[in-house]
Amino acid sequence: MNGAERIPAEAAIPASTPSGASYRAAGVDVAAGDRAVELMRGHVARATRPEVVGSLGGFAGLFALDTARYRKPLLASSTDGVGTKIALARALDTHDTVGIDLVAMVVDDLVVCGAEPLFLLDYIACGALVPARIAEIVSGIAAGCEQAGAALVGGETAEHPGLMGSDDYDLAATGVGVVEADGVLGPERVRPGDVVVAMASSGIHSNGFSLVRHILFGPVDSGQPGGVSETAAAGLRSYVPALGDTLGRSLLTPTRIYARDCLALAAAVEVHAFAHITGGGLAANIARVIPAGLVATLDRASWAVPAIFGLLAERGAVAQSDMESTFNQGIGMVAVLPADVVPAALALLAEREVPSWVVGEIGAAADGNHPAGESDEREGAGVRQAAATGGPGVDAAPRARLIGRHPA
Repeated sequence: MNGAERIPAEAAIPASTPSGASYRAAGVDVAAGDRAVELMRGHVARATRPEVVGSLGGFAGLFALDTARYRKPLLASSTDGVGTKIALARALDTHDTVGIDLVAMVVDDLVVCGAEPLFLLDYIACGALVPARIAEIVSGIAAGCEQAGAALVGGETAEHPGLMGSDDYDLAATGVGVVEADGVLGPERVRPGDVVVAMASSGIHSNGFSLVRHILFGPVDSGQPGGVSETAAAGLRSYVPALGDTLGRSLLTPTRIYARDCLALAAAVEVHAFAHITGGGLAANIARVIPAGLVATLDRASWAVPAIFGLLAERGAVAQSDMESTFNQGIGMVAVLPADVVPAALALLAEREVPSWVVGEIGAAADGNHPAGESDEREGAGVRQAAATGGPGVDAAPRARLIGRHPA
């Protein structure tokens, strides 16, 4: 045996089962799960659509897609989570807002290709199942689905005792939407002369919270909810005049859900592309919908960065380049449109109470580095620039560039 001692498999198994062993003794409370389902039932019932078949409690969610409504339907799918923003929710014992974040991160990705979100399923993993907390989370998920016009057709709550702390939980969701095959939006439609319209974010949304926590909370305190020390938690509850609210509530502001607004915009005017501004920031996400040979030039002078980002940059001494590659900086979604429809687009978004403005334009790249008519002289004049390419595996020419300075 090459010197290794072989131990019979049965020797590794305890001779007898511990007295009184049960699933509950192992840390899984089935009764608490049943109670959580009852508490969330009313929330889920509100997040529905006529196509939903059956009710909460089945083994699968059923959705009767009316194929007669479409000429050639394509199903679109997206999956996402909330990330470390959950640590703040735990520290503040506020759990409904992250449910809205969860929906937003899924449906706002779906609508980018022009798809109408149809339904979602969620997954909640926790160390110990607390029915009231699970119901609070699901209430936020249901509220987000209502905002998006999507149905919450099911989900899963998993209790992981011993592997997760009793206060720990994490969220994920998958959504499905539908779009006509000839109505898919994206880089193939983008043309030189198109205009980029920005839609304001509601705040930080759900990206960059590892940096937020690093700036504001210091080392993780494993003995406190969310790893946030008592001192840092007290700071979260403090009122910040520049924010007009407590720091904690400002940070937990739910992600704006743009799905219905984008669908309304695409139904009213010609839209070539949308970009959801998430991890990577404005330039990197717009670059994903700009084809090779074109460049989106975006002017910082067109908007003032919301106070929450200024606070983070100041407290953490964060460089502008790091702020722009981590946070949305006040823009949560952009639309790329033909120039002649921009006035109508801005008017429609204003009617829907979505702050919006022209942030830039699409131009042809004269070479691998600059839009037509632009040279390094702009940088020599002291105008700061940032650029993003179309992503890994594509040419390295910038697809999106930030120029200018934000208003004071």
